[in-house]
Amino acid sequence: MAGERITIDCGKCLLRPWAMEDIFSLVENANNRRVSMNLRDCFPYPYGMNDARSWIDRASSEEPMLEFAIVADGRAAGGIGVLPGTDISRRSAEVGYWLGENFWGRGIAAEALSGMVGYSTGKLGMARLFALPFAHNLASRRVLEKCGFALEGILRKSAFKDGAYYDQALYSLLRD
Repeated sequence: MAGERITIDCGKCLLRPWAMEDIFSLVENANNRRVSMNLRDCFPYPYGMNDARSWIDRASSEEPMLEFAIVADGRAAGGIGVLPGTDISRRSAEVGYWLGENFWGRGIAAEALSGMVGYSTGKLGMARLFALPFAHNLASRRVLEKCGFALEGILRKSAFKDGAYYDQALYSLLRD
């Protein structure tokens, strides 16, 4: 896949590699507490130009491509990616995604996730995908369920964010 520029048409959105031309829309959509509060601490808040530049540099240089911009209305609206396991978990990957608040409620996240499932199970050869949204993040849980992910269980107090413990919902999807 070296040098290959992958683009995935998902209908309501497009998945493509991050590019420096995305820097302004990335900051605009990522610099939102309502977005960052449902993501891991490595997703900073506030989110500034240096954060965006660093992210784009890292994500756009990956081989194979693991992180994609979600493009809607002609601009980067959010991001989606997979984190492959290692050793005996090498055919399993965690999937994560986010969208800027202005793009919520339009079915974009579900379309992007469906596209990423096809890419991950096809091009990357993953047999199992899983996600760990906060249990209280009902919108993200609905996206996963809409895309065929099954709830495996609730991991009680498995996350610590902003000084508090939170439950996470473990969802998975197995390749046929």
